[in-house]
Amino acid sequence: MIGFDDAPFARGHRGDVTLVGAVCSRTRLDGVVSGRVRRDGRNATDRMVELVERSQFGGHLQAVLLQGIAVAGFNVVDVHALHARLGVPVLVVARRPPDLAAMRRALRSRVPGGARKWRLIEAAGPMEALRGIQVQRVGLSRPAAEALLRATTLHGKLPEAVRLAHLIASGMTEGRSRGRA
Repeated sequence: MIGFDDAPFARGHRGDVTLVGAVCSRTRLDGVVSGRVRRDGRNATDRMVELVERSQFGGHLQAVLLQGIAVAGFNVVDVHALHARLGVPVLVVARRPPDLAAMRRALRSRVPGGARKWRLIEAAGPMEALRGIQVQRVGLSRPAAEALLRATTLHGKLPEAVRLAHLIASGMTEGRSRGRA
């Protein structure tokens, strides 16, 4: 599986943001891919597909895990397209339910292409509680998602691939890992 997360960036930053994918076999780190995505852009899905397909890991991938449905601010991932293009399940994880009303307001008032991005968020469906976190599932059943979380979570409640992607991304950009992964 591969877990994606973006690197921290300054609030006023415009331009590209580092995106890291941690490739794991259950809880063992097998490799890392990285690239750049546009802050509040629309290239996250394409970039994730490219990073997987250009790596030696693409043929072995069994799932994609995301920490939230957006990276680099509001660069919203089209989880259905990601699933279709890579041919593997996609599981979005979050510690708590998102504030959808605030997201919708921000998308409508401050983000280019906000209406399209809101449609992608709506199309992903509601988040549901599972094993102490919130998830959205594409291409896998609830029992399969629970089994995936059980097999891939070592520390805390987030799957190891997502936790490691977070730590690596912050270490790459800030010289040290920080924040709760």
